[in-house]
Amino acid sequence: MAYDLEEQEQLATLKAWWNQYGNLTSWVLITALLAYTGWTGWNYYQRTQSNQASQLYDQLQGDMAAKDDAKVQRDAASMESRYGSTAYAQMSALAAAKSAFEGNDLKTAKVQLQWTIDHGSEAYAAIAKLRLAGVLLDEKAYNEALSVLAGDTLPQFAGAVAERKGDILLAQDKMAEARAAYQAALATTDKKNPGRQLIELKLEAVGAGAAAQKPAA
Repeated sequence: MAYDLEEQEQLATLKAWWNQYGNLTSWVLITALLAYTGWTGWNYYQRTQSNQASQLYDQLQGDMAAKDDAKVQRDAASMESRYGSTAYAQMSALAAAKSAFEGNDLKTAKVQLQWTIDHGSEAYAAIAKLRLAGVLLDEKAYNEALSVLAGDTLPQFAGAVAERKGDILLAQDKMAEARAAYQAALATTDKKNPGRQLIELKLEAVGAGAAAQKPAA
């Protein structure tokens, strides 16, 4: 009987605790379960998206190798609409821009590059800006090209951006400004970068000797 009485007291205590905290505990457990389910579901969705995007990117690469620009553009459009949040979409847009440029379809090339600028990461956007500025340079849209390159850029692209600005300014016959841009490009380009030699040649072309290749401190 003593055991029964003790058991009844424990049950009474448990009931009292449940009446006070049971509902809250249930909600906490349900919330935790939903969070875990959502997390695992999101990870599965991300993996599925990445795998499907990878397959589509392989298809795009094959179409590029076949030089079928129409299919490349369709692949890129599908990638951007279905998997726009993946890195594959940014790579596809850059590839599609290259394909269009090689086919002399500058309008489509600019659209793909602008998509990358608007939706890509900082690194991909920086690459797209450089290429878009190059297309605009070819079109002699100099002010628009400089506008694309305006603003901050990632340090690893600073030299390339300065060099492209120099190219645009040189095309405008702004020799002094072009020289300053090339000097900035040389100052921010690693000495091991093979592109330094081309920058030095451009500096010589605008009348900067070896002594002028480094801006004053």
